[in-house]
Amino acid sequence: MVEEKVERIYTVPLGKAYNYLRTRRAPRAVKLLREFLARHMKVGIANVRLSNSLNTYLWEHSIQRPPRKVKVRVVKIAGKVKAYLPDEVTDEEKKAKKEKELKEAADKLKKEKEEKEKKEAQMKKAEEKATAKETSAPKKEEKAAEAKEDIGAEKKVEKKEAHVEAKKK
Repeated sequence: MVEEKVERIYTVPLGKAYNYLRTRRAPRAVKLLREFLARHMKVGIANVRLSNSLNTYLWEHSIQRPPRKVKVRVVKIAGKVKAYLPDEVTDEEKKAKKEKELKEAADKLKKEKEEKEKKEAQMKKAEEKATAKETSAPKKEEKAAEAKEDIGAEKKVEKKEAHVEAKKK
């Protein structure tokens, strides 16, 4: 069975609580609020729950002076009704927000890690190219030195040959 979530905002009049004894006004306001929500959300009074902050708001000015009206956000899930102040954040919303933040943080870390790996790979390629140039530069120098040695060796051979020929004559 699919759970339907119905969310509404009501402004509930509580002025009738002032028709009762001064020492019974706040409890009467709570009862009027529950009856109103049960009637409008089509559930029993036993299935209506008030949040702690809403209850605190009703009792804020003592038992003798509850508010004349209150704006509430009502959520009905599977026959249970929960009433909150309009700007109050529920536990479920807190969990969803926290999960979302954790997911975003994980994605951010993953991106940073990938970027770091890319930079490291680029640096490694650059180092390999630099070392290849460095190693090729000495090879060129070695070849030049070898060529000089070969030229020097050829000159020596030519001198010896010239010297041997001079002796023969």
